[in-house]
Amino acid sequence: MSRGTIEVICGEGKGKSAAALGKGIGKLMKGGSVIMIQFLKGCNGGDSPEILKRLEPEMKSFRFEKSDRFFETLSQEQQEEERMNIRNGLNFAKKVLSTGECDLLILDEILGLLDQKIVEPEELIKVLQSKVDETEVILTGKVFPKELAPYVDSIQEINYLKVDNTK
Repeated sequence: MSRGTIEVICGEGKGKSAAALGKGIGKLMKGGSVIMIQFLKGCNGGDSPEILKRLEPEMKSFRFEKSDRFFETLSQEQQEEERMNIRNGLNFAKKVLSTGECDLLILDEILGLLDQKIVEPEELIKVLQSKVDETEVILTGKVFPKELAPYVDSIQEINYLKVDNTK
């Protein structure tokens, strides 16, 4: 029985979700199952949910938030409603991890929940601690909080480098 890892893909650069998705497709190619739960993606939606749906049933994707606006632009009442939706997403992630429902769970932009103080690091740690050994987990987001370091096996950082083409 193999031990599933917890991997982080973070940084200011673009492509964190795409990198996680690529790893998910790699897992599918090896016959595994993948679940992706996306957080804070309201304004970034576009056609991506429809494209992800095409990968079902092998890769299932979920969004629990209802608003199509950025969290910080919502009214206090709307933010509270979205906090409940986000908690539903976290509870679902905990259930998936504790039951071993998939081989790879991608928690896309979950680090943004910590960065924006929507959830506390302790809440995410409890979710990660519910993981059965075999399940692999990928967390994405811009900022990696040091409190998670003891629970993570590897960190990939994606940065944006400006190229000087004037030479």
